[in-house]
Amino acid sequence: MGSAEERYRELVKRISVCDRCPLHRSRRNPVPGEGPLDAAVMVVGEAPGRTEDEQGRPFVGAAGSLLTKLLAEAGLDRSRVYITNVVKCRPPGNRDPTDEEIEACLPYLLEQIKIVRPRVIIALGRHAGRTLFGLAGLRWEGMAKHHGRVYDVVVAGVRVKLVVTYHPAAALYKPPLRDTLLEDFRTVVARVVREAEGRGLGPKTILDFLPRGGASGGEAGCRHGSRESGGREGVG
Repeated sequence: MGSAEERYRELVKRISVCDRCPLHRSRRNPVPGEGPLDAAVMVVGEAPGRTEDEQGRPFVGAAGSLLTKLLAEAGLDRSRVYITNVVKCRPPGNRDPTDEEIEACLPYLLEQIKIVRPRVIIALGRHAGRTLFGLAGLRWEGMAKHHGRVYDVVVAGVRVKLVVTYHPAAALYKPPLRDTLLEDFRTVVARVVREAEGRGLGPKTILDFLPRGGASGGEAGCRHGSRESGGREGVG
């Protein structure tokens, strides 16, 4: 199977020549992702923007600057986090990615999760949230309902704590959302990260990656989210 580095290098090569959807025709650079391959925390956004497309790196524009500050509020240095997007190429005009584009890129995200094996995934934005919920066998009911809550799930065979919140770009266009993002990171994300990086989490064994017993059907082999504290429903 090869080491994580070898698998990741091969994955980046595949992304760099990918033509699975029309986005490859207009991209300058694909944006696979970056960060430690043994990171405890993975951040998944929606799609690259203009600056990301120019540099081939995720979250390097204005939204990226805000993300770096939000991670710091949660006690995380950006260098300790693996960061990627659901879609690896920029949609023209920074439009939302289509369902077809998300589906085409999904194998790459799944492989990244298998390689990095994070303990926490932070999904930024409704497209990332909906995609990760689908992979975990959960029903997506909207950002206002799910943001700032913690879901104990299995994605790509890896047991993780999944947290969904608004995309930093949304806070740039709608300043009131900035306070909501700050609260989500300062409270829920900070707590989950402390748990993931600290107490009671020794070396991973095969049991860490097996679906929990007793789940079936729509739960896709995982227990439905333990909706822990921190979310405020109804926030626009």
